[in-house]
Amino acid sequence: MIVISILTLLVFLYLIYALVNPDKF
Repeated sequence: MIVISILTLLVFLYLIYALVNPDKF
């Protein structure tokens, strides 16, 4: 279950990064 939590956190951070820097995507 820990792995699922880490993957969810990484995806969440990736989405925030994409929202902050939309020009890189």
